[in-house]
Amino acid sequence: MAHSAGSNPYTAQLASYTSSLRSEDVPPEVLHRLKLLMLDSLGCGLFGADLPWVRILKTTLSQLDQTSMGPACWGSNVRLSAPHAVLVNGTQIQGFELDDVHRHGVLHVGAVTLPGLLAIAARGGLSGKEFLAAALAGYETGPRVGICMGQEHIGQGWHSGATVGVFASGAACARALRLDADQTVHALGIAGTQAAGLMAAQYGAMVKRMHAGRSAQSGFYAAELAKNGFTGITDVFESEYGGFCTTFSRSQDRFQLSALTQGLGSVYETQRIALKFYSCVGSNHTTLDAIQDIKKRHPFQIQDIGKIRVFGSQVTADHVGWAYKPEGLTSAQLNLPFCVATLLLEGDVFVHQFPESCVNDPKRIEVSRLVEVQEDPAITALGSKFRHKVRVEIEFKDGLKETETREAPRGSELFFAFDDDIRAKFKKLGLSAFPEDHLNRLADLVMNLEQVADSKELVGLLEKSH
Repeated sequence: MAHSAGSNPYTAQLASYTSSLRSEDVPPEVLHRLKLLMLDSLGCGLFGADLPWVRILKTTLSQLDQTSMGPACWGSNVRLSAPHAVLVNGTQIQGFELDDVHRHGVLHVGAVTLPGLLAIAARGGLSGKEFLAAALAGYETGPRVGICMGQEHIGQGWHSGATVGVFASGAACARALRLDADQTVHALGIAGTQAAGLMAAQYGAMVKRMHAGRSAQSGFYAAELAKNGFTGITDVFESEYGGFCTTFSRSQDRFQLSALTQGLGSVYETQRIALKFYSCVGSNHTTLDAIQDIKKRHPFQIQDIGKIRVFGSQVTADHVGWAYKPEGLTSAQLNLPFCVATLLLEGDVFVHQFPESCVNDPKRIEVSRLVEVQEDPAITALGSKFRHKVRVEIEFKDGLKETETREAPRGSELFFAFDDDIRAKFKKLGLSAFPEDHLNRLADLVMNLEQVADSKELVGLLEKSH
């Protein structure tokens, strides 16, 4: 199909923004937020280094990959070729449902943005300022593609981290490689055609953890190929036949191309990325916070509960609201009734509450049956920006009823965490890989990255020397 000049205005504008982005032109508060988000993702990645599915991935790739001169997998001394290290490190960040989420764009941004960027930084020569510019390109591009696609994208079964995420990685890597606008158009076009990932992976499969790593790897490949003259789909978003938007949406009224560039350079989606303080899928957090709020004003025991009803969007009902079945740890961390049971029985929903043995815990399964998740059409009608909004009703056996409505969870853009809380989470997670003094150096470097002459120094602190 022939394309006339100007047939890719949105792709071209995103590419132009990415290629010309300078950290010096970004408001200080945005860069500060970016660094906090990056620190959180790195903590998640360090915790993920020794998870069972990551061990399998590293072992398998080590058997296939004889390269010992490439980047290390974070928190270890395992070295692989750059594309394989990117795959592993993205999997590590997304490995335990701990990492950030852009609620409106339905995307875990750090997991798809940082691995490819850090693989490029490992070669040396990329200053801290340049690193921040490249990271911001990814953090701004990925969520905009997710907003463009709308909540129906994940509702119809695509895993947005595996589909939308390729563009975040492609943009960040293109900026890190200093591609010009035309090359960046091709990088986005190469990234987009690699997009793939099925949401059925949430029902217990390890492969769900790997989706972010594959997105990061696809974007890394895309930028490297574009640098050497390989061409991609120049109107990857706009094409009426076989374009990203038309292919991954059922009909054209399901996506909004203008969202790709609306406010670009003045409204920062980076400021709308939320952090997690529960080790489960982001769709569950508002319900858990609502239950915590109810318990503060109306202390209760599990035996007092008759029924817990959660009313949310259609995406929430479909994505996390099914009757729990013990199919694996991924399923346990995504299932809302199971996570509610975990909170009620264990008092928290963080890493130590999810050993492998919990999947078949008869008590958690029994308590999960008290939870019923239903769609509220009024919440669905609010759109993807409010897809995590819930109304929680706890009906007690004595006839009393408590109700709490939450639009967003703790750590969201509406209730963002304090710097000290984020650093504390980073340390709690990172101690599985490094001692506290090492983690302090790593955190200080991230938070002062604009002063670093070569961001390879950051890569070195993520690796184990022996």
